[in-house]
Amino acid sequence: MVGISAWGAYAPRLRLSRRAAASANAWIAPGLAAKAKGERAMANWDEDSLTMAVEAARDALGPGDDRSHVDALYFASTTAPFADRLNAGVVAAALTLEKTVAAADVSGSQRAGLTALAQALAAVKAGAAETALVVAGEHRQARAASSQELDFGDGAAAFLVSEDAGAAEFLGGASITDDFVDHFRAADGDFDYGWEERWIRDEGVVKLAPPAIRKALENSGVRPEQVTHFCFPTTFSGLGATLAKTCGLRAEAVRDVLGAQMGEAGAAHGLILLAHTLENARPGDVVLVVQFGQGAEALVFRVGEQVEARRPERGVTGSLADRKEENNYLKFLFFNGLVEWDKGMRAEKDNKTALTTLYRNSDMILGLVGGRCRETGVAQFPRTRISVAPNNPAVDTQEPYKFAERKARVLSWSADYLTFSMAPPNHYGMIVFDGGGRIMMDITDVEPGDVDAGLPVKMVFRLKEVDERRGFRRYFWKAAPDRSASAKAAAVAAE
Repeated sequence: MVGISAWGAYAPRLRLSRRAAASANAWIAPGLAAKAKGERAMANWDEDSLTMAVEAARDALGPGDDRSHVDALYFASTTAPFADRLNAGVVAAALTLEKTVAAADVSGSQRAGLTALAQALAAVKAGAAETALVVAGEHRQARAASSQELDFGDGAAAFLVSEDAGAAEFLGGASITDDFVDHFRAADGDFDYGWEERWIRDEGVVKLAPPAIRKALENSGVRPEQVTHFCFPTTFSGLGATLAKTCGLRAEAVRDVLGAQMGEAGAAHGLILLAHTLENARPGDVVLVVQFGQGAEALVFRVGEQVEARRPERGVTGSLADRKEENNYLKFLFFNGLVEWDKGMRAEKDNKTALTTLYRNSDMILGLVGGRCRETGVAQFPRTRISVAPNNPAVDTQEPYKFAERKARVLSWSADYLTFSMAPPNHYGMIVFDGGGRIMMDITDVEPGDVDAGLPVKMVFRLKEVDERRGFRRYFWKAAPDRSASAKAAAVAAE
């Protein structure tokens, strides 16, 4: 019985107020006032489609750092940071998956996320993989003062696929492929070029999605009226209801597309809606998820008896709840590279990455793997031949020790306005881990006043810096406030 055994999701904490964005552009684009409701998920400057996918995958995989059961990985995105580098390979390294994992990037269409999930289901069903991890992340750019700027949102989702379909059993699916160009982005382009909306809706979605839906239901042995939840990402108001009526689905089955809280996350959004549905579904419910893009992809699932037990710690619901409103539209432009600004002399440095060093220390840099002495149990980062254990500098006694999933707190810290930072001041400090070990590292997702000694933090995979001259992105781990741990500590103190 192939299906979903676990899932996770991630949305950036920052949420750009659409009212603030529309107000800033009112002098040149007054029509944006019609979209000035709600907010959209806004990636921090050190987040991209890959880092968000890693966080969603960690949510799906749950606590612990043993991921040896994952033997296949699919990364879906139309905004992957590298055109010629296996992005899924970076995800695998960050998650410390085994070197034997089969990995692939899936791209080229807004339905890439569902396509990746369909490929993973087929691979497990055929016996080519036992446990496949599907991750999708999207961080799309849009021109300033465009409707896309308000419609889009950043986010990611992840699913574990195996024969243990405790969360949802896969019943069947279908694909329709047709080179209907509703929008496109050239290989060297930064922004999508979209066609007329009525043409897209009436000639594209309304004609191409229903055949995929009907075929998927037929392949699944499910009647339209049996569908409990219908997930269809769209920025067109009422289009999901139109498709439901056309295909004989019940009107109440149409799911909210999270446009007001998050925006549309492109190729990841179908998976995000599926993840959100599973967080609210009951055993026996039938879920139909469809995404449009040069045709359509449709998948049908029956919610499993263990869906409640498999619910992730964070998920879509937790990600949407952990939010900070952002009213500074100029900050949004800066973070997305939409304005050219003077970064000052302190930003003038050559960030060339030694690829040999990156490869030789990949587990430490991308996986945050340090060492622990076999003789003394002392943990340290970085891992070296000589142990830092007091009074016992043993040689060659260290074993790999993973820090990314360990609980930690701030020992000492600084907020620096002198060094260059994309979001000043630059917060960094000494982070100490439960079980031993300490690392001097950047602290992200904070503002002045947020950091203090003893603050519980968690590790997050983020951009360290970008080599703009060569187009290479450097990734590392940073500390971010563990707000769930802080809340629990406050509750205990209150009692």
